[in-house]
Amino acid sequence: MGRILAIDYGRKRTGLAVTDILRITANPLLTIETKDLMAWLADYFAKEQVDEVVIGHPTQMNGEDSESMNYIRPFMGNFKKQFPDKPITMYDERFTSVLAHQAMLAGGMKKKDRQNKAVVDKIAACIILEGYMDSLR
Repeated sequence: MGRILAIDYGRKRTGLAVTDILRITANPLLTIETKDLMAWLADYFAKEQVDEVVIGHPTQMNGEDSESMNYIRPFMGNFKKQFPDKPITMYDERFTSVLAHQAMLAGGMKKKDRQNKAVVDKIAACIILEGYMDSLR
């Protein structure tokens, strides 16, 4: 059984999280510049067994797609072309940034660290992954 990788896709930065090999825990991995994402994924997939990818699905409060889908759809198309053997699933990412900030507060993270958007992005990816894993149970 391979890992599940979660992507919190953004125009500038993308947060990543991954499960352990047994798929028990979700762990923040890193935040990467989006322009470097496809090359990073190719390298990561060559090194690690990843069976599934989950990408945050940004929706509005009424359930409709948010404007962010205008750049996530092309990414997903490119992903499917470059990695046809990797299933990619969308999972609702509403409130993940808010939950990430709450988690950082609860964890006692300093204000300066909480303002680092790269940290927020990888924690948001972890929250997406945790929610997805819970939905599988």
